[in-house]
Amino acid sequence: MIDIVLDLQFGDVGKGRIVDHLAGDYEVVARFNGGANSGHVIKYNGKEIALHLIPSGIFYGKICVIGNGVVIDPISLKNEIEMLEKEGIEVRKNLIISTNAHIVTPNHILFEIDDYNSNKIGTTKRGIGPCVCDKVDRIGLRVCDINKKLIDDFEKYHWELKFKESLEFLLTLQIAKLSNYLNDSSVKILAEGAQGTLLDIDHGTYPYVTSSNTTIGSVMTGLGVSHKNIRKVFGLFKAYMTRVGNGPFITELDDETGEKIRKIGHEFGATTGRPRRCGWLDILSLRYACMINGITDLVMTKSDILNDFDEVKTCIGYSYFDKDYQEDFNFFDYSMVSDKEVKPIYKTFKGWNTLTNKEPLDEYIKYIESEVGVPITLVSTGKDRDDIYERIIINEKLIMDGELHKNLGYF
Repeated sequence: MIDIVLDLQFGDVGKGRIVDHLAGDYEVVARFNGGANSGHVIKYNGKEIALHLIPSGIFYGKICVIGNGVVIDPISLKNEIEMLEKEGIEVRKNLIISTNAHIVTPNHILFEIDDYNSNKIGTTKRGIGPCVCDKVDRIGLRVCDINKKLIDDFEKYHWELKFKESLEFLLTLQIAKLSNYLNDSSVKILAEGAQGTLLDIDHGTYPYVTSSNTTIGSVMTGLGVSHKNIRKVFGLFKAYMTRVGNGPFITELDDETGEKIRKIGHEFGATTGRPRRCGWLDILSLRYACMINGITDLVMTKSDILNDFDEVKTCIGYSYFDKDYQEDFNFFDYSMVSDKEVKPIYKTFKGWNTLTNKEPLDEYIKYIESEVGVPITLVSTGKDRDDIYERIIINEKLIMDGELHKNLGYF
């Protein structure tokens, strides 16, 4: 049985923290895509810890899987494991790596740093794109290809000593073919993704996207599991939106409001430290992401960041201005949205100021549910592990009939 956690925006919605919250109910937490270009920040024993490759279930002592869909930078992995071990967290006995996962080499990173297109798009320069290119070109290096002879011949490949040492370290970890294990319906698995739906190589804001699929299909290909075993699909989104790197962002706030959100929300990349672009929530893109991923449960994160706002806005449509006419759009299409003449149409909500005043927040939540057609079952209200509350679905039949906004409440 597999439940899935997906990001419905541009990444950075707090997937790691939600996985950490959910992980107690599962035996395995499995990462299925991306590489060290993503960062999940978890607050553990009062300290914020950033993970880049290891699944967030590691803090619960769960079996953690790095699937074949992940591209692994062995230097980054070694550093991450050693960092976690210094914090007293058991990693090696709980971590299993797929034999078919591809390896990011120093040459991949150097190539991406110098690549004009990568600089234009605004990638993290972690070598992910070039590694994926070699994978598709069928000349990539996989975990199962690493052996003593390959390591001893490292000078032939112009690899640095640090990379050689990280490959030797990798061989000391648990490496296995995982499909049989992950398809066992008696094993409760939580699948954890990297990046966000709007950065999907096929369904995102191309070409300003990541190098892999970030949507639900990537779970099956990235872990080698059947769709028949999928149960719940949790879709995560912030109460607002952010984006790192270049590319269209229709609700971006390049003003004092955007800067206020960035400052209060500490919106800086966990991997690169770059300031994130901030804007209001876009209902159209959220509805689109729910549709293509088959989302069963929505999770709204960082609602507390908007505590100090008297008004909160949500984009409910787009306006396109061309000479003498205006046309309103109520569907999501980034081939259109990428045009600079497209402007957001906003609906304004009363701010909730503090989370003790739940009525305005509840109005905001119920509006999102009514527009998207998926219940919000978890709401994050702060950084601590306990700052997440579950909402009660009163009548599932009425939700199925499309009247969920009239029949939802929460603690």
